[in-house]
Amino acid sequence: MQKKHGADKPELQQLPRIDDRVSFIYVEHAKIHRKDSAITVTDANGIVHIPVAMIGVLLLGPGTDISHRAVQLLGETGTSICWVGEQGVRQYAHGRALTHSSRLLEAQARLVSNQRSRLNVARKMYAMRFPNEDISKLTMQQLRGREGARVRRIYASHAKKNEIDWNGREYKVDDFESGTPVNQALSVGNVALYGLVYSVITALGLSPGLGFVHTGHDLSFVYDIADLYKAEVSIPIAFQVAAIAAQDEQTDIESLTRHKVRDFIYQSKLMERIVRDVQNLLEVSEEECFEADQIYLWDDKEELVKHGVSYQEVE
Repeated sequence: MQKKHGADKPELQQLPRIDDRVSFIYVEHAKIHRKDSAITVTDANGIVHIPVAMIGVLLLGPGTDISHRAVQLLGETGTSICWVGEQGVRQYAHGRALTHSSRLLEAQARLVSNQRSRLNVARKMYAMRFPNEDISKLTMQQLRGREGARVRRIYASHAKKNEIDWNGREYKVDDFESGTPVNQALSVGNVALYGLVYSVITALGLSPGLGFVHTGHDLSFVYDIADLYKAEVSIPIAFQVAAIAAQDEQTDIESLTRHKVRDFIYQSKLMERIVRDVQNLLEVSEEECFEADQIYLWDDKEELVKHGVSYQEVE
């Protein structure tokens, strides 16, 4: 018998659920390999072992090499992988969902395909920004206007609090360095938040591209969900980092921003909250999200019939 190397592939039920995991890890200019049930990250400072089943997403920056066996482990543990470009402007790929049920995905597709239900979900998303207010009669145009005004007030408030000059959100995807410190920090913080939301969405088996407010992009739903939390995550952190950078020109804006975002995610249990919010928005219970690994055949009369059965021809 051929000798088996490495740890056994974990059963789905043995893996930590996405709302129990801790944020993200960013790696650049390093080599990533696998050792048993962990990955090893090797750079000029030495080797670090990371139990990937406990993180939501691994962000791979420039100069990163990763082995086939490391990617295999990430896929087995349902840990998302995002290849991130210079200053974190792009992201790619993900591991298999932590749930094998398509219940959430079917609910997402059903709700987004009907104009009335899509509008209801979009309104629920905006209602989360305006608690204790009745926005049920507002049009999408009116909701966008109110949201724009809200975000401008938030920017202005944090600029005043941190004594930062603020002339609006400005950035160039191809020229990160041209942005002001606060705009650089906003870009880095938003990308980290997108990566985290991306990992939760894919872990739940949802489609990142089927958005309710955003549309036409393969990350539309990621932007929908991330926008719910920017006001308390990436925006305040960006202004805090900009204030620190104003006092110390040697401040590494990218690294400091990512550390602050990661600390906030962990301390606030944001991943658990995102899972709960997505379930509420799509009106699917927790039990339905993580039901047993089952597969059926669709039927236009009986809806669901058993899989793995040899059916006789019906006249």
